[in-house]
Amino acid sequence: MTSHYQKFKLHTILLHWIVGLGMIGMIVVGLYMTRFGDYGLYPIHKSIGVILFVIIMIRVVMRVIEGWPTNISTGKLWEHKLARVVHWVLILGTVALPISGVMMSYFGGHGVSVFGFEILDNNKDPETGRASPINMTLGRVGSQAHTYVGYVLIGAIILHVAGALKHHVMDKDNTLRRMLGRAPR
Repeated sequence: MTSHYQKFKLHTILLHWIVGLGMIGMIVVGLYMTRFGDYGLYPIHKSIGVILFVIIMIRVVMRVIEGWPTNISTGKLWEHKLARVVHWVLILGTVALPISGVMMSYFGGHGVSVFGFEILDNNKDPETGRASPINMTLGRVGSQAHTYVGYVLIGAIILHVAGALKHHVMDKDNTLRRMLGRAPR
């Protein structure tokens, strides 16, 4: 099993954990905001989301450059296929979630800023001072996509974590150890 062991580079490990934990945190905050109507968190949510998106894109580029890591598990064929699907959902979902959030915000007239630095201007109604949608349809598409992609990502994250724990606890292989930067057993 260790003959196929491919040690991950430090940047691969860091990007994985930053994006993974960042997305989990953003999803938790997003669910909290929508469930309890705490819209005061939106500027922080959007700011961190934009920064996280830059890191996500670096990770995607690095994945394209470096390719998929060597599979070191001894699982069944269906497990390998499911893992591949889950990894693709995670990659595509982490790209789609921030893009849909920007669509929702910008086309809804709210603009996008990063800790006060305006990236996309808001569109305020001069009479009321409230956000005025730039394109209601695209804003709604962004909103719906943001919601649905978020829920799909929750499912993919659960499967990903469950798979990592299965590798570590049941299969006792080096899959999780490798992502933690540890030497093989």
